[in-house]
Amino acid sequence: MNILSYSPSITLACYCALALLAALAGGILPTLFKLTHTQLQAGVSLVAGLMLGLSLLGLLPHSGHELHSIHQAAMWMLAGFLIIFFLQRFLPFHHHDVTAGSPLEPCGHAHSLAERSARNLSWTSVALGLSLHSIFDGLAMAAAVASAKHGQAEALGLGTALAVILHKPFGALAIITLMTTSGAKKSRHLVNLAFATVTPLGALLFYAGAGSWAHSHPSWLGGALAFCAGTFLCIAGADLLPELQFHRHDRLKLSLGLLIGLAIAIAITRLGHPHHNHSTAQKTKVAMTESSGIPHATHPRIYNHVSSDMS
Repeated sequence: MNILSYSPSITLACYCALALLAALAGGILPTLFKLTHTQLQAGVSLVAGLMLGLSLLGLLPHSGHELHSIHQAAMWMLAGFLIIFFLQRFLPFHHHDVTAGSPLEPCGHAHSLAERSARNLSWTSVALGLSLHSIFDGLAMAAAVASAKHGQAEALGLGTALAVILHKPFGALAIITLMTTSGAKKSRHLVNLAFATVTPLGALLFYAGAGSWAHSHPSWLGGALAFCAGTFLCIAGADLLPELQFHRHDRLKLSLGLLIGLAIAIAITRLGHPHHNHSTAQKTKVAMTESSGIPHATHPRIYNHVSSDMS
């Protein structure tokens, strides 16, 4: 057991620092080396698969456990999905793409989806929309870390943070690409820094203000987890569904990236469930013991179970 397991605050601070660095890296990535269209889209597919798997196999089941109702968990998840959906509907939709390696257009040149979007979009509107997304990313990290503090396995917090951290460079890249295409190059690093701080600030403020309260109110924590499951589900869909129309030429590579992301999510959730199942079984044994009228501390089965754990 390391220090991160003992201190959820330190764990969250580390995750926030990594999210900040990831967003900064995404902003300066185009100046360091040229990403190809296929490389970027494969990365997007992998992260979307990770978010999709974590939302349905990690966040939602843990939410149902806290709420003691899958129906309530589904309602909270729907709320999170709709929030991101309406942000996408009423704010400019952004694309994760670069020119290098993109298929040729009828004009004989390659044009990225971001370049096409830049003809009709303002980078400020896209930055605002992605910043609102980033607030919910911070909420997701804080809620997952709080759930680990509340007795769930640390794997859920790690997996959620991993999904957020890996997704941040794509958002920063989208903003910087639009700024570069529209001619706003001078302020791009300052904008990138401001964008990078949104997720850490959202996570830390949420955890400082509601972390202890969520610990004493499991139903509220369950709602937060399900809400974040909905945001992850919508973000994953927004990244994956455009591939069906715009990226048919790379369908095998992108499908492989999606499956790898899902496999990582499955591995993370399987790491998180043994502890949950173990504690649930132990609670069942204690309840059966108490119903039989025998103190659980002296019950032979429970005593042997505790002794084996201590040894």
